[in-house]
Amino acid sequence: MFCACLGLCAVAVSKPWWTPGGTAPDHDFLAADAAFRVSARLDGDELHLHWLIADGYYLYRQRIQVLPESADLLAGPLQLPAGTLLTDAYFGAQEVYRQQLDAHVHLERQDYGAHPVQIKVSYQGCADAGLCYPVISKVLFPQEAAAGPLGTPHPPQRWQLVAMLGGCLAFLVAGLRLRRDQGPLSVAP
Repeated sequence: MFCACLGLCAVAVSKPWWTPGGTAPDHDFLAADAAFRVSARLDGDELHLHWLIADGYYLYRQRIQVLPESADLLAGPLQLPAGTLLTDAYFGAQEVYRQQLDAHVHLERQDYGAHPVQIKVSYQGCADAGLCYPVISKVLFPQEAAAGPLGTPHPPQRWQLVAMLGGCLAFLVAGLRLRRDQGPLSVAP
């Protein structure tokens, strides 16, 4: 009787596997950030996204989304490679990605570089062992791609040329007005 009561107390005190500190029957699941590591890199107007997916985990193709978060930033359609077909217990027939995923999006900046590029990435994945994660959303600040080995400069864009010409013209006008306000030049003997 005492042993049965002790056994019931142990069951009542133990935590379920899905809570922190809980125990899975025969599998410890990775945290979402460890199972699906995402990074972003900006190369001109192209945003390159890379997911590193842990062994035994997969991402759903239809659950991946990229949205602009910066002011005056427009994002084109997300370009994804073909995935592997999987009949999923939760969502039925789905295209999924395993190991890694590379995708890209064309961005259009209407702020002429005044704000940092900021994007929101949402995705969802599962573990083969039966755990399905909720939708994961992250705001990323993509890093600019490094310049070529010699630091090849890009030609200035049209708006940059207009800004430089306008600045030079403003300094010329300011100098002429300053000169006019000082009167004629006198040379000391």
